[in-house]
Amino acid sequence: MNRIIMLLPILSIYYFLKGDSMNIESFKHIYFRIPLIVRLLISVLALMLVFGTVINFVEPEEFPTIFDGVWWVVVTGATIGYGDLVPQTIPGRIIGIILMLSGGGLLTFYITALSSAAINHEQKLSKGKVNYKGKKHIVIIGWNERTRQLVRLINSKNARAEIVLIDRTVNNLPYQNVPVHFIHGDASEDATLAQANIEHAASVIITSDITKKERQADVLTILTTVAVRGNNQDVPINAEILSIAQVENAIRAGANTVISSNDFMSTLFYHEIFHKESTRPFETVLHMLNSQQFIQKPIPDKLIEYTFQDCLTHLLQNRELLIGIYRDDEWVLNPSPDFTLQKDDKLIVLKSWKQNSLNN
Repeated sequence: MNRIIMLLPILSIYYFLKGDSMNIESFKHIYFRIPLIVRLLISVLALMLVFGTVINFVEPEEFPTIFDGVWWVVVTGATIGYGDLVPQTIPGRIIGIILMLSGGGLLTFYITALSSAAINHEQKLSKGKVNYKGKKHIVIIGWNERTRQLVRLINSKNARAEIVLIDRTVNNLPYQNVPVHFIHGDASEDATLAQANIEHAASVIITSDITKKERQADVLTILTTVAVRGNNQDVPINAEILSIAQVENAIRAGANTVISSNDFMSTLFYHEIFHKESTRPFETVLHMLNSQQFIQKPIPDKLIEYTFQDCLTHLLQNRELLIGIYRDDEWVLNPSPDFTLQKDDKLIVLKSWKQNSLNN
């Protein structure tokens, strides 16, 4: 009875294929559309079951169960040959010969194909040809030294963050050297953004293309911003713009934050040239931003009509440092202590990264 039950899958396949040519064509249509590794695995499993069942019928004393037959098929096909189960009759040995001529090669080919598939996948991953299927990831567009340092900083602060890098200038980016999912292509094209699963991204950073002139780089950044915003209406976009004149265009294109790197560096150089005290402004800013972040938030109702000093004291209780006010499109940094706060003011606060992450 147990043998009949074990034979049911084999008999079902046999009668399915025997039925008519249409069944055979349907089987071929389904089978050959399955990935190669899965096809080989199905073939190996079917081969084990067939030979294990046949040897069980031919030599029931040496192979009392079908599982014993399958075990013998596995160790024989893998060329291990423990010798615990050996055919004793001529028909059984003939079956063993057929198995070694057919099944052994198929099992070896399966293992080889599996190894080859793993190597090919790694090569495609390094060449940026594998689609990203995760969610809540960070998409960085453009590969340069700034991006390299950004990736290193993200990994050091949040090792669990998933990063997808899109770039068209690099042809190979080994994952072992740079722990990002690389997509090779033009980020202004929808097909490339779809490969990066931009629809489910948590944030996007667009860096300026260092291989182009400033105006061309800004135009490409704006075009990429439009493409990203068209594929995801809600994702925060941080774009780098080289020319001040193009900042407004980047905002119109859909960027939430625009970083004018040239303006930032010029201001630092100016500070370095004309400072009165011995300072290291660039290193100071880097160290501060490494552990702190600037936050712009509305003034609480209870602090309206309070002085800047009173508000400063109140925020310090939560380890928030008030450094200025944003009023009527103007920045008022470090005002006088008796500076009175108004209803529509925005507070410019310096807050700890660690504290902010715990609050979230």
